[in-house]
Amino acid sequence: MVPITYFSDVLCVWAFIAQLRVDEVKTAFDGQVSLELRFCSVFGDTARKIATQWGGKGGYDAFNDHLLRAAEKFPEVTLNPDIWRTVRPASSTGPHLFLKAAQLAEDRGQVSKGTAEKAMWAMRSAFFRDARDIAQWQIQREVAACVDADIRAIEALIQSGSAFAALASDYHDAASMGIQGSPTFVLNDGRQKLYGDVGYRIIEANIQELIRDPHPDHASWC
Repeated sequence: MVPITYFSDVLCVWAFIAQLRVDEVKTAFDGQVSLELRFCSVFGDTARKIATQWGGKGGYDAFNDHLLRAAEKFPEVTLNPDIWRTVRPASSTGPHLFLKAAQLAEDRGQVSKGTAEKAMWAMRSAFFRDARDIAQWQIQREVAACVDADIRAIEALIQSGSAFAALASDYHDAASMGIQGSPTFVLNDGRQKLYGDVGYRIIEANIQELIRDPHPDHASWC
């Protein structure tokens, strides 16, 4: 079994686009890989990020134009033209916290298997496809309800502090592992990192090489 850690930010468009590749990895390597979904902070403070990186280029409107142009290369996904133009989530930290609570609830058997991953995709889709402000608590609850998540179990894990601890662990490990951004596939005990808009065939080749020779002390040709 090849372990893969997948770091992403729920507000990152490239992670939204890459979901098809994640799904293909799970299908093509069913029973051969274990995929751990974790979070990194790219849009922790969106106002500061946009001001710093896009302030001199047109701000949110220019960022919106950039994303819509980028998405034209991927007809399999649809972006709502209002994202970042009229709908501007303040931070990805809130939805990350909610989703970490969903993961913990699933690990503890409080919600059915697969609920957390469904909630994660629903949260991404709510923003990128439906232009909903997923930084808002009420929107998070409504999105999770659509996938039949147990909101009370999720809220209890947030209120207890458990979800905060799990999210802090994700952010700490992302920093210590040198995660540069979203999305990032981490393989081979951290030796291989596939970051950003990486094609599926590259991901596939790296996994196949690790399946062929799983010994961590052997150098990979990929």
